[in-house]
Amino acid sequence: MKEFWNERYGQPVYVYGKAPNPYFAEQLKKLEKGKLLLPAEGEGRNAVYAAIKGWQVQAFDYSEVGREKARQLADSYEVDFDYQLVKGSEFKTSDKFDAVALIYAHFEGEERKMLFAELENALSPQGHLIVEVYSKNQLGKDSGGPKAVDLLYSKDEIKALFPHVDFLILEEAKVYLDQGSLHQGEAAVIRAVGVKNV
Repeated sequence: MKEFWNERYGQPVYVYGKAPNPYFAEQLKKLEKGKLLLPAEGEGRNAVYAAIKGWQVQAFDYSEVGREKARQLADSYEVDFDYQLVKGSEFKTSDKFDAVALIYAHFEGEERKMLFAELENALSPQGHLIVEVYSKNQLGKDSGGPKAVDLLYSKDEIKALFPHVDFLILEEAKVYLDQGSLHQGEAAVIRAVGVKNV
C-alpha cells in the first residue's frame, strides 16, 4: 500500500488540492488553538492550514512522497509542523493533544482498532475529535474513497472505536466534494465532533 500512495502522490499536482477539508476547517475555527494531531495526512493540506492558524501540529503518514509534498506546501506558506513517517499500526505517542482530526483516514481491521485506541489515548481530557470519512454507503460511487467496504465506516463503528468520547455531532451526510482531482462529486460521509470525557 505504501507504493500505491507514493505513486498517487508522485503526480506534480496536489491530488486532493492544497486547500483544507472544509468541514475540518469549519470545526477547527470553533476551538481554542493548541496541539493538533493529524493521522494519514498525505500531502499536508490540513496540517498547513492549521499551522497557518496558529496550531502546534503533529502529523503522520507512511508515504515519503506525501511527506515531501507536505513540506513543500508548508515552505510555500512559511510555516512548519512535525511530520512523522510511520504506519498507522505502529504509531505511538506519549504526547497529549487538544484536538485529533480524522479526515479521510481509512484503515482496516486490526490496524484501525490499534491506531484509534492510541489516538483516543493521545487526546487530552475535554480534547476534541473531528471526523470526516467515507461511509459504507460510498461504495459504488465514483467521487473517491476505498473500494472495499471494510475500509469504510458506519456511525456505530465510529462510536464504538472511541468509547471515551461524547459525540456532539455524529451523522451520515450526503455532500458534494470539490477537493482536488480525486474527491469530486456527490459522496456519502460520516461527520463527527466529540469531546473526550476522561
